[in-house]
Amino acid sequence: MGDLQQIRVEVNNAFKLSGFTIRREACTFVAEQLVGLSHMERQKMMDKLTTHLLHQCLSEPVLEKQHLEVAFRECSSLGLEETESILNVIDAFNIPKVCYDNERKKFVKDVTVQNNLYPEPKWRAQMLVDRYTVIWQRTIRNKLFSKETLPSMESENRFQLRRIEVLLSSSSRINEVIVLGLLTQLTEGKFYLEDPTGSVLLDMSQTRYHSGLFTESSFVLAEGYYDDKVLYVMGLVLPPSENRATSLPYFGSLNTFGGKSKTLLKNSQNLLKIEQENEDGMIVFLSDVWFDNLKVITKLKALLSGYNEFPPIAIVFMGEFLSCPYGYEHSTQLKAALTHLGDIIFQFTKLRETCKFIFIPGRGDPAAANILPRPAIPNSVTREIRERLGDSVIFTTNPCRIQYCTQEIVVLRQDLVTKMCRNSIHFPDTGDIPDHLTKTLLSQCTLSPLSLAIQPVYWKHADALSLYPMPDLVVVADHFQPYTRAYQNCQVINPGSFPRTEYSFKVYIPSSKTVEDSQIPKEDNM
Repeated sequence: MGDLQQIRVEVNNAFKLSGFTIRREACTFVAEQLVGLSHMERQKMMDKLTTHLLHQCLSEPVLEKQHLEVAFRECSSLGLEETESILNVIDAFNIPKVCYDNERKKFVKDVTVQNNLYPEPKWRAQMLVDRYTVIWQRTIRNKLFSKETLPSMESENRFQLRRIEVLLSSSSRINEVIVLGLLTQLTEGKFYLEDPTGSVLLDMSQTRYHSGLFTESSFVLAEGYYDDKVLYVMGLVLPPSENRATSLPYFGSLNTFGGKSKTLLKNSQNLLKIEQENEDGMIVFLSDVWFDNLKVITKLKALLSGYNEFPPIAIVFMGEFLSCPYGYEHSTQLKAALTHLGDIIFQFTKLRETCKFIFIPGRGDPAAANILPRPAIPNSVTREIRERLGDSVIFTTNPCRIQYCTQEIVVLRQDLVTKMCRNSIHFPDTGDIPDHLTKTLLSQCTLSPLSLAIQPVYWKHADALSLYPMPDLVVVADHFQPYTRAYQNCQVINPGSFPRTEYSFKVYIPSSKTVEDSQIPKEDNM
């Protein structure tokens, strides 16, 4: 460690060598920032600063204090590259679209996509074709179907994945058929299996259902025999899911998650170091937070007060944000409730300076149709709280993605358990519903494996619902009881309804990838 005067000399010399003249005030500022570091760390930081400033193409080589303040802020993200961000909230309409290239056997970025909510009709089919392609390429290389791993010709015949056109072209019976396709009702009351090559009528009178929730518009593996233009299904199973490590070679360094970085931040050693060192860092998830309800606000004050001394990385509030519909006054009521919340948060200085408050709308929040992805709450409603708290508050879409260091988190506010169970063609006889739901979502590679009649989706933005490659954490905020499940190194959690579960919520600790159940304690005076 060196004293301030010695460090000022080092700073002056370092900038002179790079062709800069540094003002005395600016030199003192840099020296003060570097005073606690070892000689080697100081040199490293000064190299970063000079490199950053050389890229800025300044009109004059004279460095003022404000130049260094900006450069230091951008470079001192604990030694990160310019594209590496510690916390990034990615809106659903800015998620990159990637397509599978059959010739190169890898995923490539589609740069032609335009932000159009209501595109031409071909996109409806394209959305399903894209999902089919992702699931097909993942299934075909699974050890059950991959030709390289099968020991004998007999096995190869048994586990051969076929296209529907192969069945349709046959005039004789085909035994031991396995087909991947979309489960759909092309005519009412009759189920068909459909893929890009055609569709076949199903006879499901003898079907044995494996684990998972099978809904119309989900992709399934149907096992059985084909005879006289009908596929007799003996077994129905979800396509095998694939953990992240297996998927990654097919994406390379492509940023599939979203954000400013061109490459995937999952591989960043700098970010991994920060993530592991921040052992106490946590992200708090609360759902159904009614800002117009006095009891809820009182409990929120207790939560904020409890976290003020040791602020979390972020607190994620999910809608609905009002306890009941207010009709034409809904936006006005929400605006007033958010302004009041802003005043409450403002009192907790440490919390508002270091923690991010992320707001994800629910179905009843203003002002958007029931179509996913759902836009953020309009700026006109959130202006006051944003002016009060500045960059601390982030209003985003539903669903959204949160990147914290190397961790990838997908968040959705949706009563998915009810929708999936109500629209399943077969309710599971055994097992746990959260287990079935978790397996289904990760198998289907999407947050909404439902027909568009049940849950409409903007066709061109269906990638915003993608769960492939698998993220580290999927938060599905639901009215169903809270749960935490892990499958293929991915965790799926439901924080439950904050007011309806005695004010309970979930806390995620990125450094250890653990989820904790939390609850605001009961107090007589509250």
